[in-house]
Amino acid sequence: MAKAKRDFICQRCDAVTAKWSGKCTACGEWDSVIERPNVRGIDTVRAGEDEPTATALADIPFQKISRLQSGMQEFDRVLGGGLVPASAVLLAGDPGIGKSTLLLQIAELLTSTGHDTLYISSEESAYQVRLRAERLGLDGSRLQVASLSNLPQILHLIYKSKPAIAVIDSVQMIYKPTLAAAAGSLAQLRHCGTELVLAGKQLNCATILVGHVTKAGTIAGPKILEHLVDVVLSFEGDRYQTLRLVRAVKNRFGSTEELGVFEMTDKGMNPVDNPSAIFLESTGQNRPGSVVTSAAEGSRILLLEIQALCVQSILGAARRRVTGLDANRVAMLLAVLERHAGLRLADQDVFANVVGGVKVDEPSADLATALAVASAVKDQPIAAGTVVVGELGLAGEVRPVNRWRLRVAEAARLGFTRVIGPAGCESLSRKSMEFIPVRTISEALHKAALI
Repeated sequence: MAKAKRDFICQRCDAVTAKWSGKCTACGEWDSVIERPNVRGIDTVRAGEDEPTATALADIPFQKISRLQSGMQEFDRVLGGGLVPASAVLLAGDPGIGKSTLLLQIAELLTSTGHDTLYISSEESAYQVRLRAERLGLDGSRLQVASLSNLPQILHLIYKSKPAIAVIDSVQMIYKPTLAAAAGSLAQLRHCGTELVLAGKQLNCATILVGHVTKAGTIAGPKILEHLVDVVLSFEGDRYQTLRLVRAVKNRFGSTEELGVFEMTDKGMNPVDNPSAIFLESTGQNRPGSVVTSAAEGSRILLLEIQALCVQSILGAARRRVTGLDANRVAMLLAVLERHAGLRLADQDVFANVVGGVKVDEPSADLATALAVASAVKDQPIAAGTVVVGELGLAGEVRPVNRWRLRVAEAARLGFTRVIGPAGCESLSRKSMEFIPVRTISEALHKAALI
């Protein structure tokens, strides 16, 4: 028999220690260490039991997965084409951003396409869910709704009804009575999340869990919750603006580069088929510090406006504030401008922003950001109808970017007539647009009439 030994585990970082302490020695979290039974030794297969075997990967039968499409194209795009049966999806976002509204609409759409859907609300009563459905203009005649927060009752209902899709809103409010912890605690989230995901796997039911986020913007609860699920979706946007963005942080069945764009209206979330037109709706391209660039988000090409503002400051105390861009990369671009373009920025407060609340992580926006800063410093606008695309190196060289044809085609579709980009992409440009090749940042500033 294996000898049982007492040990302790941190509920936040899963670090195991031999004795209890008030503070985890691994992550520094207070009051997160709890006792757990730990069986040491190796259990062998007893006689009469099935002996485990391994199969060659090529011998495992392959079957194409039939996804459950919600009919909301932007949501299905982020998932990789729709919900996979028996998968677990975690949707997290700030409070009041519209998570419950979006999932109630999706649940209604899935029900209307013939998929049995169960919507369980642990934060609202069934009557409150009905009020929201009436406001959104949803029929709801086939959508099953329950207001439960007790885990055994939720599991009993799921096993009894056997739905194709189960929506749990939210997992932070669900509790297991046998655990001596409050709902939303690390122990409750660990156990409730595990049992809900396993129930969906056993019943071939796609499970969508709604999660909360912390003040830092990370998903609340232990990291094991994100490891358990197959897909982690981040619901982003300013609650005081209408645009909402859904992007995949983790996706076992598709790409994590796709982006879904929605617009919040009085009738719920409306998918935006042409987000570039909205991001450029009130563009200030004829003003200093405003430059339009073309960014790739998965299979989608977005035209975005990058704005920069430079204000005279004190040498050695200049501020750098960035929204929607990588702050470290912007600092690198400012150094390139000082070294290879001769711009004095050490005594300038620099503010950079991507209009619309979109986050641009790819380096194709380097040249546009640099030209926006130069335009703000020189107080000279770039010619209207110009799109700027290119990556900047530390030596001041302009490097080519991928998917050039698609970027230029999207710019031409929206009425832009000129593109400033790397010289290596000249052969890939459209004849209908004027292409201005540049090899260095100083050459780009010269051809943009900024120096």
